[in-house]
Amino acid sequence: MMELALEQARLAGAHGEIPIGAVVCRGGRAIGKGHNLTRRLQDATLHAEIVAMRGAASRLGHWYMQDCTLYVTIEPCTQCAGSLLLARMGRLVFGAAEPKFGACGSVNNLLANSRLNHRVEVTAGVMANQCSAVMKQFFRELRDS
Repeated sequence: MMELALEQARLAGAHGEIPIGAVVCRGGRAIGKGHNLTRRLQDATLHAEIVAMRGAASRLGHWYMQDCTLYVTIEPCTQCAGSLLLARMGRLVFGAAEPKFGACGSVNNLLANSRLNHRVEVTAGVMANQCSAVMKQFFRELRDS
């Protein structure tokens, strides 16, 4: 599934978006996928995770995702981590850490807050080098242009 998320990230980068991709999986099948659309649609909320979760919710017919896993190339921000909690996402798998905005262990850890009524199982570092390389290449090309 992380390979599918990487495909989404590359698609975002090809369109001038920050190259982050996400896939929601249920029962071993992708039921929602997305990449950043913030620049193209001028909407700060359209992160890859949100786009993928909207697609999954549409397919499921509801927004509770307790039996789903979100795969995302970069550690989610506070907005996206909060959305995972609200959707009751069962599991999060992410690639590279996000040292400036990461809300799943880097800058803060919203998903581990014991005062909240839901926990999301987190697996970090899956294909981290590949996920990080997509980001580094995008920003290198941006600086060089």
